[in-house]
Amino acid sequence: MAEPGVSDVADLLAKTKVEQVNEVSFKGRGMKLDKAEDAAEIVKAVEEAKDLQALRLEGNTVGVEAAKAIAAALEKHPEFERALWSDMFTGRLRSEIPPSLESLGGAVITANAHLVELDLSDNAFGPDGVAACRVLLTSKAVYTLEVLKLNNNGLGVGGGKILSEALIECHTASSAEGKPLALKVFISGRNRLENPGATALSKAFKIIGTLEEVSMPQNGIQHQGITALAEAFSQNNNLRVVNLNDNIFTEKGAESMAKALPNMTSVEVINFGDCLLRSGGAEAIAKAISSTPQLKELILSYNEIRKDAAISVAEAVEGKEHLKKLDLNGNQLGEEGIEELSGTLEAFDMVDVLGSLSDDEGDDIDDDDDEEEAAEEEDQEEEEEGETVDDPELQVRGTAITPTRDNQSPLKVSYTAREFLDSPSADRLLGLGKDRAQLLVRELGDSLDDADCAAQSLMKVASVVTDNTAVKSAAFQCADAILTRSLQSKESQPTLIANGLLVHMGLLKSEEKVQPVGDLQGPLILLQHMFQQVYFPRSLAQLFIAFLTRPNSQLERHAHLQHQILQTLHQM
Repeated sequence: MAEPGVSDVADLLAKTKVEQVNEVSFKGRGMKLDKAEDAAEIVKAVEEAKDLQALRLEGNTVGVEAAKAIAAALEKHPEFERALWSDMFTGRLRSEIPPSLESLGGAVITANAHLVELDLSDNAFGPDGVAACRVLLTSKAVYTLEVLKLNNNGLGVGGGKILSEALIECHTASSAEGKPLALKVFISGRNRLENPGATALSKAFKIIGTLEEVSMPQNGIQHQGITALAEAFSQNNNLRVVNLNDNIFTEKGAESMAKALPNMTSVEVINFGDCLLRSGGAEAIAKAISSTPQLKELILSYNEIRKDAAISVAEAVEGKEHLKKLDLNGNQLGEEGIEELSGTLEAFDMVDVLGSLSDDEGDDIDDDDDEEEAAEEEDQEEEEEGETVDDPELQVRGTAITPTRDNQSPLKVSYTAREFLDSPSADRLLGLGKDRAQLLVRELGDSLDDADCAAQSLMKVASVVTDNTAVKSAAFQCADAILTRSLQSKESQPTLIANGLLVHMGLLKSEEKVQPVGDLQGPLILLQHMFQQVYFPRSLAQLFIAFLTRPNSQLERHAHLQHQILQTLHQM
């Protein structure tokens, strides 16, 4: 074979495109920018930049006047393309953030810039923040937008709807000018979008049709919202990455997603971990996997999947030459099931793609059809505040059973917040209905001004947490409400709340006699969630690191959770 000549090398170099982005970055500087003069260094850097394509402000805290000053400098840069503005409002009042966003967004419009990427992740602005971005999101400046990151913003249902409306309006206006919005990447995890927010966004996704990556983990989306998203994904044929980790599919949602997979022929990464698929849902996904020839990663971990369904998944990936990772950890295979699963993949010469199974829950759990029905009932309890008992002879409320009187409708199974606090259980938490968080905060009232009471309340919620996705979702919802309310108190002392949590976990000694929880699994799962929320004070990270790294037999029982939490804390 002839050696390549100079002309061949030149051709290769011509085909190699390295995109260089001229970026002004103040990432992680921890600058507190209140007044215009506080932002002088940033303003100068922006003004002196000859070709400013990207401005990164992550890891600082920007006030209203400082934002105006930066915006004035940004107005002079029509070449600006990437607004990398995540985590830049730490410690700011909720009322400060919208005007700051309006100033910066207005500057992009005034500059006649054309954004390619907008990253506003880890800013706790809620629906008001999205509303403040609406003018920008519907302007010509974002007709060219390819990447939109709104991760961990506390959007809620309202924010999801506002965002969807803005994207649809932008697509309509840009299409009218012959250059329709062609969004490629949409990231919006940990936002409590739930079914209405996810359904609203699915309408925008259907219309846009150019998505290549969608990441929406930890949003409390149940099968109705998953179905809406699945229908939207069917209209995005270039979709490569789908991450819906830690939502609540159940078998219904899995079946809807399975119907969409034949239209997602470009998909490379599927992450449906911790989604309560169960065996029926896993079987549905397995049957549809044949239509995904480019698949590189399939994540179905922590889904209560039994042996036979797991083997069906393994058989479904036979011949997938691009597959690098199959994650079925944390399911219910048992030792025999693990051996069969490994043997199945080994027969295809694909055992190397199988991830760790160290967290397998074993196969000694009753394989009862009632489990599947229970999952559906939990979904309905979220939406309907309880399940109706159909037995004409009985009505059930809490634990009391009495005969119904003639012509009297049966009551729903439900509990009061006080009943849960007096005797916490997963059933009682779910039985509080969709307004459980508000009910608990209302019942606790001013007691949440006291740090120890707040810690005790959080431990009561944590005590019922398991790997069950519906229970976890309900517990996270309540913990968010309780801790947010406690931290908002004028008397709030975050360090005392942290101390209280550590005492109740048995990691810190107290002068008072406090009986620590018997098992740390629930508290650790809840802490991992709370540490990832924008409301959690970052100043407490070192405190928790110090106590969570000390030798402790209880912690050693949950080493994987301990490791995950420490990773999160170190990132903080």
